[in-house]
Amino acid sequence: MAKMKKIKLSELPKFDVVDYLKTEKDIAGYLNAVLEDGDPALFVAAIGDISRAKGMSAIAKKSGVTRESLYRALKIEARPRFETVAKVIHALGMKLSVHA
Repeated sequence: MAKMKKIKLSELPKFDVVDYLKTEKDIAGYLNAVLEDGDPALFVAAIGDISRAKGMSAIAKKSGVTRESLYRALKIEARPRFETVAKVIHALGMKLSVHA
């Protein structure tokens, strides 16, 4: 019987959801899953992930918010103003809607 090699967690490739946000369908599915969770911090972080996938510099330019400010505002522990989130959502070409 062959001896199994132990692998350290630090040796594994780092997972980044951005690598999987290739299409609009991928992005919509990801954001819908996050919204189902109901955690506002996770929603803000997901908007940050989507912004990184689309290009943070381009989103910063379209939203009128500096790139550095976007990185700070869209971290999981951040609490950005709704105005900032709305600008980024618009810059991403997305719309928020409510359904009964």
